[in-house]
Amino acid sequence: MSFEIREAMNAEGYISADALPKALHITKSEFARAIGLSQSAIVRKERLQAVSTQQRLRQAYEILKRIEPWAGSISAAWSWFRSYPIAALGDMTAEELVRRGRADDVRAYLSHIAEGGYA
Repeated sequence: MSFEIREAMNAEGYISADALPKALHITKSEFARAIGLSQSAIVRKERLQAVSTQQRLRQAYEILKRIEPWAGSISAAWSWFRSYPIAALGDMTAEELVRRGRADDVRAYLSHIAEGGYA
């Protein structure tokens, strides 16, 4: 199953915190913890619409979408995101890096690999 970010957008243009956890068969709470957000950040409307929450959601969704073609599915991309240590980034997983606010480092790493660079 391929997952598109537009599937996660609500009518107001905000990223919902429902679609991806549902596609991954995980709870919203587990998803929030994995990307460094509190459960209230994805449950309470005013917190969900905050710029910082929307940015973190978008970063996580974009990273997973970039990994999905290599991994073969969104579920396999999630497994990579949570468990694959990236040597070039201090042997931390994408999950650890996103949680620490370093999603841009993960995206730069993925761009480097996509352009034919070495891991």
